[in-house]
Amino acid sequence: MTVNLEVAEGVGTIRLDRPPMNALDIATQDRLKELAEEATRRDDVRAVVLYGGEKVFAAGADIKEMQAMDHTAMVLRARGLQDAFTAVARIPKPVVAAVTGYALGGGCELALCADYRVAGENAKLGQPEILLGLIPGAGGTQRLPRLIGPSKAKDLIFTGRMVKADEALTMGLVDRVVPAGEVYEAAHAWAARLAQGPAIALRAAKEAIDTGLEADIDTGLAVERNWFAGLFATEDRERGMRSFVEEGPGKAKFL
Repeated sequence: MTVNLEVAEGVGTIRLDRPPMNALDIATQDRLKELAEEATRRDDVRAVVLYGGEKVFAAGADIKEMQAMDHTAMVLRARGLQDAFTAVARIPKPVVAAVTGYALGGGCELALCADYRVAGENAKLGQPEILLGLIPGAGGTQRLPRLIGPSKAKDLIFTGRMVKADEALTMGLVDRVVPAGEVYEAAHAWAARLAQGPAIALRAAKEAIDTGLEADIDTGLAVERNWFAGLFATEDRERGMRSFVEEGPGKAKFL
């Protein structure tokens, strides 16, 4: 399989495995969607790591496969491409991308689907589709400006240039930079910590933030209000508040 899901201690690692560059061909896209939906369903997956291996995250789409496609073929495929990445973005659990080496084109777009991005010092990110006479087609024109702002996004998309890890950190494209050999460990530690948290409250927080970013503030506040009140019906809320009163802050253990 070109993508695998491994689960241990509440953390599901979605691992790209299509050497040498993890090119995202159609089969890989479809497998990614399948595993994102599996991670969504599984109760033993409480947080997710997206990982491409020690050398490369994903260097983009399979250009040879795309070159053979005409307009009609891509009209029929474009929705499937976006749906695969949207399935990752909509995993209702904390998701962290562990980025090593190249994360270009579809690889960068996949990283954008995560809630948090840890990059190695050797990472290079970008949206080079313009150099092929194209634009990003897996969410880059939408998720990138929402993350780093329209001007910075237009710079990357218009020029197709790559940015190294330090510049990516400065512009907010990644959230943390670590030595290349520590990327997966750092990303997994972030996910493992959240896997021990209150699952329903984390889901509520993610949905409230993501929905609010796409809506007007009144709609966002309504989503927040409904989730906030609804969480008072959960065992995690009872456990968390009881622990706070009896033991002090930050000591609650959630199931």
